[in-house]
Amino acid sequence: MDPGLPASGSSHERVVEGLGQAIVSGNPQPGDLLPRDEELAEEFGVSRTVLREAMKTLAAKGLVVPKARVGTRVRPRHEWNMFDVQVLRWHLEDVKQSDSFYAQLFEMRLAFEPFAAGLAAEKAKPEELDALDACVQEMRAAKDEKAFAMADLEFHRVALQAAGNAFFFSVVSLVGAALLSLLRLSSPELRPEQQNSICDGHQRIADAIRARDTVAAQDAMRGVIDVGWSRVFGDDRPALQG
Repeated sequence: MDPGLPASGSSHERVVEGLGQAIVSGNPQPGDLLPRDEELAEEFGVSRTVLREAMKTLAAKGLVVPKARVGTRVRPRHEWNMFDVQVLRWHLEDVKQSDSFYAQLFEMRLAFEPFAAGLAAEKAKPEELDALDACVQEMRAAKDEKAFAMADLEFHRVALQAAGNAFFFSVVSLVGAALLSLLRLSSPELRPEQQNSICDGHQRIADAIRARDTVAAQDAMRGVIDVGWSRVFGDDRPALQG
């Protein structure tokens, strides 16, 4: 196992990062047993106490499960907590991740963001309406992909906040991961005409929410997500894997 330890951070963080990245990259595979605690403690240069705490963290993320008198086993991928920020980041950092991962990410967005936009049209506060417009202006003024993505992410964060449902806040990291995938997979330069088109799409969401038009807000949000899909995949929808 190559844990790929980061150069800095606490001992606990180094173990979580090293093992988490290794598991997500498929070494070890789901169903495999991790090396014995003594071996891992020596490999990472940490105490058994630190290792046990790190294992608790990984277990909370759904990556591993300890078994008495057996050892710690990697859980099946469908049991991993994909809403966890670190688990999402490890997937995005793994160059071997297939299109199916990104496809599932976008399909998950389609399952809740249009509905959230409809709720925002019903519940958004005046300051949230203004914040949505301000985000679009920041997107228009962005000079590079990073600034554009950050303003884009803030727009969707405000839209989820305006929906007034506390459970939506748990999926903000999911939206962030989807937008980061645009940086990773789309063209390195955002063309001016493309930037304007995307901003226009977001403005349609903001305008529909301000107009309290639930259906228009849902349709506009769905359209923006579809555009994001096209930037990553073109017109081809990757086949999802079980």
